[in-house]
Amino acid sequence: MSSTSTQGLAVELHDVRKSFGKTEIIRGANLQVREGERVAIIGPNGAGKSTLFNLISGQLAPTSGSIWLHGQRIDGQEPYRVNRQGLARSFQVSNLFHRLSVFENARCAVLWSMGYRYAFWRFLADLRDANERADEVLEMIGLHRKRDTLVMNLTYAEQRALEIGVTIAGGASVVLLDEPTAGMSQSETHRFVELIRKVTEGKTLLTVEHDMGVVFGLADKIAVLVYGEVIAFDTPEVVRANERVREAYLGSVLAEEQAAHAGV
Repeated sequence: MSSTSTQGLAVELHDVRKSFGKTEIIRGANLQVREGERVAIIGPNGAGKSTLFNLISGQLAPTSGSIWLHGQRIDGQEPYRVNRQGLARSFQVSNLFHRLSVFENARCAVLWSMGYRYAFWRFLADLRDANERADEVLEMIGLHRKRDTLVMNLTYAEQRALEIGVTIAGGASVVLLDEPTAGMSQSETHRFVELIRKVTEGKTLLTVEHDMGVVFGLADKIAVLVYGEVIAFDTPEVVRANERVREAYLGSVLAEEQAAHAGV
């Protein structure tokens, strides 16, 4: 596949399959995400959403099919190689250094992307450009006032914000966020969605999310994954009206949320 055929596309999946033993989790997934789009991946538990993220980011290699990033094939590459080509990912489980400060976590994230390698004789305090970039990231995510606070002493929402900062610190053009608002209150979720909008401006975003309010409020397009297949990929309005999606997933989820808001 030539790069000209993928012009304007950030991420592509072509008939991607993943099996664990005899169990096929991803069953011929196809997806094309354009540069700058915000895409939410939704689907019932066990649909393969996390597996799909693992395939895109290099944690897993597909059994068959191909994955492309900005016109370059990346399936089967190590995660660090995928990251160097412009893709960064956050995880459901915290991936922070809890005994380091907020600033030190941000600086760790920017060092490699700025060309610094391991060198025992180099003093981190002297790396002015890396320190400035780390401070910029903390300012962007609203944690600059807590730059010297140990991560273990942050609130849950603040830790999630720092994870977003660490994810985007290297300047990746494609960002994968795995359930970024999980465990947050409604007010925290609202603020966090605004933060995601801010820090991913001009970037391509793929996010796995269960909160339909977040999905419909954040995404330009929604990909619905059911039993390892993308059964719909379109704007929120079109996906909401898709009868197949409602039967497979969305109808029951919306009903549950309406009942919860009504206090049932």
